[in-house]
Amino acid sequence: MLSLSSRAVLITGCSSGIGYTVAHGLKQRGYRVFATVRQAKDVVRLQQEGLESLVLDLQDSQSTHQAVQTVLAQTQGQLYGLFNNGAYGQPGAVEDLSREALRQQFETNLFGTHELTCQVIPIMRRQGEGRIIQNSSLLGLVAFPYRGAYNASKHALEGLTDTLRLELTGTGIYISLIEPGPIKSRFRDNAYVRFKQYIDVPTSAHHQVYAQLEQRLLTQGAVVPFTLPPEAVLKKVIHALEAPRPQARYYVTVPTYLLATLKRLFSSRTLDWIIRHLPN
Repeated sequence: MLSLSSRAVLITGCSSGIGYTVAHGLKQRGYRVFATVRQAKDVVRLQQEGLESLVLDLQDSQSTHQAVQTVLAQTQGQLYGLFNNGAYGQPGAVEDLSREALRQQFETNLFGTHELTCQVIPIMRRQGEGRIIQNSSLLGLVAFPYRGAYNASKHALEGLTDTLRLELTGTGIYISLIEPGPIKSRFRDNAYVRFKQYIDVPTSAHHQVYAQLEQRLLTQGAVVPFTLPPEAVLKKVIHALEAPRPQARYYVTVPTYLLATLKRLFSSRTLDWIIRHLPN
């Protein structure tokens, strides 16, 4: 078995939040970490912090391909782990989502992640081992209102990942889903940018709800109950990388454990009532 220092791990979405914390945490543990971001300015910042960093834009196939080739050139063609963390949330009622808004959500959260995953699988097949970790969401298990685009992208990611897990049986490649729930990050800041870009509030039948939604997105320091720091996700990533038989799914926060259980126990009608009365 290779030492941790010989195990290269590629991570997407490392400019802040979960990706940033996991990149630093794995490096401190001894892994060789390649922390990728969308913007060159963030590459410089992460390099100054001691990380190996490069640009990888999940909406750009050429960028994804170039990043993988750059990593392989520096690791003699080896890659032990991939943590697909890069994603964002597009707020808005389903009926207000344009085709373009939905397409952009899927380009990052599903299509780009899928393309990157498919590029590393042949590498791991040749090695006879590898770990692929998909950062999904509580909203990949249940749906919250006004999160339709994000709900759909994460449900689709879960479906692809479950299928891939079956297809990779016996290859030495293990694939796991992480279901974080509320984690402290810049997720709301990024969501607000997309909200303003794609949602026409004044013409919407949901404009009164949007006023409250915008307030929540703009409130600095607003915390959903049971929010955990991103280090909680790091712990699960380490287990998925190092356990002889990693779990198919890793729940992280109380809301994830709770709602996953309620989904199994209650009818859709009852679960809908519970979700409508939850803070989100």
